[in-house]
Amino acid sequence: MAQFHVLAVDDSVIDRMLIERLLKTSSFHVTVVDSGSKALKFLGLVEDEVRNEKVSSIATETDQVVEVNLIITDYCMPGMTGYDLLRKIKESNSLKDIPVVIMSSENVPSRINRCLEEGAEEFFLKPVQQSDVNKLKPHLLKTKVKNVGEQTNNIGRMQNNKRCYIQN
Repeated sequence: MAQFHVLAVDDSVIDRMLIERLLKTSSFHVTVVDSGSKALKFLGLVEDEVRNEKVSSIATETDQVVEVNLIITDYCMPGMTGYDLLRKIKESNSLKDIPVVIMSSENVPSRINRCLEEGAEEFFLKPVQQSDVNKLKPHLLKTKVKNVGEQTNNIGRMQNNKRCYIQN
């Protein structure tokens, strides 16, 4: 089975090293970046508008280079917060189905609720534990099942269209 690719975003070197070690212990392929803007650049979101105007085959090649199955991001970062990053990902057509998990050292219920309402899958309090990382797998599997389900639905629609032609 292919390894799941997790993009970890945190401005703290120590927290990045900790989350990377925990994820690798769970056999995830991990890419770490130190800011929300670098995460967007890694995901190719910065050029999203430009890319949509180019030939679709170029966009497809670009998408295949980076396949991220989950993004885990710190909430408090300079420049772009984890909440801002979450919103940009959920607003993007190409990235909106990637599960996003937010982490924070501050237990602020209103912040946690706001992130979950905007589409975060989980909100972990730091320091992140191995038990938290274990909660990620169901979200990764859900995206795989969702993609398979969409393909099945498309096949079903095509078969329904054929039936319409046969009946006429």
